[in-house]
Amino acid sequence: MSESRHHLSAEEFRRIYAKVPRLTVEIILRSDDGILLTLRNIEPCKGLWHLPGGTVRFGEKLTDAVRRIARRELGIDVAATKLLGYVEYPSHYENGLDSPVGIAFEITGYAGRVQVNGDAVRFGWFVDLPAEMHREQTEFLHSVRS
Repeated sequence: MSESRHHLSAEEFRRIYAKVPRLTVEIILRSDDGILLTLRNIEPCKGLWHLPGGTVRFGEKLTDAVRRIARRELGIDVAATKLLGYVEYPSHYENGLDSPVGIAFEITGYAGRVQVNGDAVRFGWFVDLPAEMHREQTEFLHSVRS
């Protein structure tokens, strides 16, 4: 599939996702140091720690979206994933943004060294989740830890 064929302009994105839910993938990467989070540098939720992730493109397999987003946001090549569940984001809808539903995947194998792109200021490994974290993602991570 062509990269640009299904790319949405900012205007198309806002117009479409103001009317329908937006499917996203959320990336969970664990190590002995905890769960990897990135400090978001773009809206929505700029300045909050969050799980890396992004919008699934039309016709894209979920695992391909995980690979694409992990490469773009973290600089790693994903070899294996495990489906963990889903995250709903009512705070986005309540704030007049959009209505995303995130499918969460744990990365169980990858190559490369983690580095962030411009979507994030930095990354960190957390055993205890920070207070300045996206609310729905915090709730989801607590639910899958128990």
